Amino acid sequence: MLELTTSGWAIALLAAVMVGLSKGGIPMAASISVPVLAVVMNPVEAAGLLLPVYIIADMFGLWAYRKEFDKRVLLIMIPATTIGIGIGWATAEIVPERWVTLMVGGIGVAFSLNALLRHKMGARQEAKVAPGLFWGTIAGFTSFVSHSGAPPFQTYTIPLNLPKQVFAGTATVLFSYVNLAKLGPYIALGEVNWHSLGTALILAVPASASVFLGVWLVKRMPTVIFYKIVIWALLLISLKLVQQSLFT
Repeated sequence: MLELTTSGWAIALLAAVMVGLSKGGIPMAASISVPVLAVVMNPVEAAGLLLPVYIIADMFGLWAYRKEFDKRVLLIMIPATTIGIGIGWATAEIVPERWVTLMVGGIGVAFSLNALLRHKMGARQEAKVAPGLFWGTIAGFTSFVSHSGAPPFQTYTIPLNLPKQVFAGTATVLFSYVNLAKLGPYIALGEVNWHSLGTALILAVPASASVFLGVWLVKRMPTVIFYKIVIWALLLISLKLVQQSLFT
């Protein structure tokens, strides 16, 4: 088990709650978890610690959204994220994490600003294959590197105008697959290990409980407000990622 100070545990618990909220249908919360935990440990160590927490919380999220997801989006993005995970694994020791962080942040800033200026809730649109393959590959790669697959996912799915619970459920199902697919490579790279597993199991308890808080929030939040929060959160998280990559 990892040795953490009292403040370190408080920060780790906050990161775990963010994991649970993301599995409850608030996908932007996932992008906050690693940066929060990186305050008290190396970002790579933080990503490895949180992966088992994600996987355990995923089970509760899958149950909550077992009937609410977009099958076409998943059929497009699951193969693409698999490719992205493979690229992330192959380049794990080559590509600086700073570059990946800057790329994710830049994409998120550009998209969220465009969405704030132009996005309007309208008719539901059909997911197109080519953009889905592109953004899915990026999402798999960035998720592998730092659990930050939400910005590319949102860039693809927000313009589809999915019902809020379908949007949330699709994100939950997709990233449940992605997290499980990352487990083998993370173990092979030594990022998930017995030393951190005990801590991860403790953090999985508040993470799992927070899943239901996320589901409750999604159900009661008006659709327009839900998407505004998603877009603004994406912008703020992306700006933080850009700042982190350039000035730390």
